[in-house]
Amino acid sequence: MILADKIIQQRKKNGWSQEELAEKMNVSRQAVSKWESAQTVPDLQKILQLATLFGVTTDYLLKDEIEDAEYTPDEPSSSNKVSLTMAQNYLALRKSAAKCIALATVLCILSVVPLILLGALSDLQIISMSDTVAGVLGLCVMFVFVGIAVAIYIATGSKSAEYSFLTKGDFEREYGVDGLLREKQKAFRPIYVRSNLIGTMLMIFSPLPIIISALANNELLSVLALCFLFFAVAVGVYFYINVGVQWASIRRLQDDPEYIERTPDRSTLSGVGNSVYWAIVTAIYFFWSFAGGAWHISWIVWVIAGVLDSAVMGVLYYIENKKR
Repeated sequence: MILADKIIQQRKKNGWSQEELAEKMNVSRQAVSKWESAQTVPDLQKILQLATLFGVTTDYLLKDEIEDAEYTPDEPSSSNKVSLTMAQNYLALRKSAAKCIALATVLCILSVVPLILLGALSDLQIISMSDTVAGVLGLCVMFVFVGIAVAIYIATGSKSAEYSFLTKGDFEREYGVDGLLREKQKAFRPIYVRSNLIGTMLMIFSPLPIIISALANNELLSVLALCFLFFAVAVGVYFYINVGVQWASIRRLQDDPEYIERTPDRSTLSGVGNSVYWAIVTAIYFFWSFAGGAWHISWIVWVIAGVLDSAVMGVLYYIENKKR
C-alpha cells in the first residue's frame, strides 16, 4: 500500500474530510488532494506531522511493504477541549477583563497623586489645611484608590477562573479554532502595534513638563508637572495593558510557549526585590514628609525612585539569571 492510500485510509478512519485534515496540517485542501491522488509527496516535516496526527509510525507511512498500520504508544491526551464557542467566549471575556485590569493599574499609579498634591498645596498655603491633615487625607484617598483596584483585580480574576487550564497549555483545540485565532490575530495586530507606540511615546515624553518647570523655578508648577508625569505614565500603561492582555489571550489559545505558565513568581529574587524596593521608597517618603515636614520637596523621592527602578530591577534580574 502506497503512502497516498494510507493517508486516505487514516483520514477516513478518523472521520475527517480533506478540508478538516488540511486545517489540522495547516495546508490547503488542494495539497491534501494531491497527496491522496499521489500527484505529490508530503515533505519530511509533513510526514512527521501526519504520523503524530494519525498516531502511527513513520515506518508505516513511508514503507509500502507495511500493509497493517503500526500505531505509536498511546499518550495521555488532554481532557480539556477548546471549542469554537469556548474560544470566542474566552476572547470576549479577556477583552472586557483587559480594560478592567488596565483601569485598576491606573488607579494604583494615580493613588499617590492626591497625597503629593494636597501636601504641596498645604505647604504653599494655597489651601487652608495643616500639613498633617493634608497628609492624612491624601493617605485616605490613596488607600481608597488601591482598595478599589484590588477589588477589580479579584473580581476580574474570579471571572476567568474556569479558563485557568489555558495558562498551563493543557488543552486541545477543536476544528475551526485555529482559523478563528489567525483571523483575530491578523485583525488585532495593527491595534496592538499602534497602542504600544502611543504608550511608548507617552512614557518617553512624560518627564518633559518637569524639565520645563525646573527652568521656571516655580514650586507649584513643579508639583503640577510631577502630577502630570503620573497621569501620562498611567495613560501609557493603560494602552500597554489593554492591548497586551488581549494579545496574550490570542497567543495563549494558540499554545504559544511564551504565554504559558507566565504568571509572575513572587518568590523569585526579582519579584521580592521589587516589592521590597517600593516599600522602602514609600517608607522614606512618609518619614521625610511627616518627620521632617518637607512636603514641599519630598515628592522628589518618587522621581528618583522611578529613574532608579529600571537599574535596580536590571541588577536583580541579572543576579537571578546567573543563579539559574
